[in-house]
Amino acid sequence: MEDGTSRSLSYCESTVDDDYDARQWDTREDCEVRQILDRIADKWSLLVIALLDCQSLRFTQLRREIDGVSQRMLSVTLRQLERDGLVTRTVHPVVPPRVDYALTPLGRTLHQTIKALVTWTEEHREEIAAARADYDARREMMET
Repeated sequence: MEDGTSRSLSYCESTVDDDYDARQWDTREDCEVRQILDRIADKWSLLVIALLDCQSLRFTQLRREIDGVSQRMLSVTLRQLERDGLVTRTVHPVVPPRVDYALTPLGRTLHQTIKALVTWTEEHREEIAAARADYDARREMMET
């Protein structure tokens, strides 16, 4: 940066990792990092990955366990997770056909990250609830 210029307000000075750049999550549709984050952060993907942690499950078992997911949405989610190398699909040659889904080794590493995020959320939920209540109270006062 040149002398006499200031950093923009959106500039983030990294204190942990000099290679980290939040702008790597570009919002352009062709940004691969953003596409992957969108996929794995989607609510159905998170639930599928969590359910497949220690076991393989059939499609009907997954659908039964995931409240509110449609058959189509679960199919799309599983197909996308399989394409990304996070889930395997095994078809057993029986009548009627049986299909099992399981996490790949790559999917298991992602599950570890998801568990860390859930743990953080559980540890800080009271602080978040208090912050929400404070925010809502301030908003209510402003509206009256």
